Amino acid sequence: MDEQIRSFIAIELPDELKTKLKNFQASLKLPKHNFVKWVSPDGIHITLKFLGNINNRQVDDINTVLASIAGVSKPFTVNTSEIGVFPNSNRVRVLWLGLNGDMASLQKLYQDIDKALAVRNFTSEKRPFTPHLTLARLRDDCLPNDRWEFGELVKDVKFEPGYIIKVEKLSFMRSRLLPGGAVYSKLAEFIFP
Repeated sequence: MDEQIRSFIAIELPDELKTKLKNFQASLKLPKHNFVKWVSPDGIHITLKFLGNINNRQVDDINTVLASIAGVSKPFTVNTSEIGVFPNSNRVRVLWLGLNGDMASLQKLYQDIDKALAVRNFTSEKRPFTPHLTLARLRDDCLPNDRWEFGELVKDVKFEPGYIIKVEKLSFMRSRLLPGGAVYSKLAEFIFP
């Protein structure tokens, strides 16, 4: 039986931004908010496509698709923008940092990947692509009042807008779910010409 590899395609962040995100998260952490699961800054990325569990045979096929897309992609930039929550500030489930900048190029990259993999029997995403950086998730058993209180806390916080992220490569990532949280490792990297 083939080993199952939980995987996704992403744009990784520069170390300087990861440090800024770590400091930002630290400024929001309160001991009473033990219902918040903070994403490790080293693992924060822009997800382009979550693949779920794949087998070893599919890795080469995905590598071929990504090499082809990266080979014709031009570098571009996106920027950090506002802090937000899903689905809303009264029922927070996810705290995120938005992006702006060359969103047309980011959208095209996403669509190219989604279409090329759909041809290879990967499910095409039904929801609209909403690029963001996930900073925290609230636990499923979090009380409604705690969700609201956390929403109030983050309503007026700001992150340094306009931090530039150079998009010059794609990363094919593996995700291992461990008791302490997800641990990511790179399966392959594809640099734009």
